[in-house]
Amino acid sequence: MPCVCGIGESTETHCLPVIRGEKAAETAEALMRARYAAYALGEVDFVLASHTPEAGKDVDRAQTEAWSKNSKWLGLEVLSTEGGGAEDTTGTVEFVAKYKVKNVTLEHRERAKFEKHGGKWLFADAEPIAGPPVKHEGPRIGRNDPCTCGSGKKYKKCCGKAA
Repeated sequence: MPCVCGIGESTETHCLPVIRGEKAAETAEALMRARYAAYALGEVDFVLASHTPEAGKDVDRAQTEAWSKNSKWLGLEVLSTEGGGAEDTTGTVEFVAKYKVKNVTLEHRERAKFEKHGGKWLFADAEPIAGPPVKHEGPRIGRNDPCTCGSGKKYKKCCGKAA
């Protein structure tokens, strides 16, 4: 079974050694994947420890732990990386993390910035990114069409009244 981060043979051999401190993340993307795995596994201590001192000072542990443990993590998609290689000192990873809370599927889209401190990759900052626009696929409801709620009234006299 592949790692929860989406690559690697298994979580046990791919991300857990980074989370447990048994090996360092070699790239910014590797740290990003380990951070995602830590959220999915409820390893909040690693999430907090993988921040730069500046980035970590405003993190609310209780809120981070609640998000981690109250979500069902569905997958990580890395959209792009800039820098962040083994020889770099900074890097950016743009990603989408999919998760479910109370049976609602959500996406966390972010452009995360990483810095190397003492030879170790750490999360430094992030900016949210907008998802693709939502397009209505089905036919449009006309004002004089029957209401979709099944009341038997015209849409304009029922649910369309508030719209």
